[in-house]
Amino acid sequence: MAAAQKDRSAKTAAKRKSRGEEELRLHTLAGTRQALADLMAWNGIEEQGEAMTLMIHHLHGLGQAGSAQFLSPPRHEYVISENVSRKLKLAYEREALRLGQD
Repeated sequence: MAAAQKDRSAKTAAKRKSRGEEELRLHTLAGTRQALADLMAWNGIEEQGEAMTLMIHHLHGLGQAGSAQFLSPPRHEYVISENVSRKLKLAYEREALRLGQD
């Protein structure tokens, strides 16, 4: 006789607990999902969990210094255009004049 679903679930949960297995969740935007899908397709990987596990282990294998370049978030540089700079300067000067008249 086949085991009941409840028994199978309990057995699976006990096995996971004994192995120290833990579920990790990842919420992503479309660009990140597409990047993962591309990586999986390029390398013939069908399961997302397998792809992420492999990436984590390979990054870890690079060590602290080797993995740092892949784990440092890109920093955005803000460049104010001449038009915006000119408008800000005019607005600042108008406000200074207004405050000086009060």
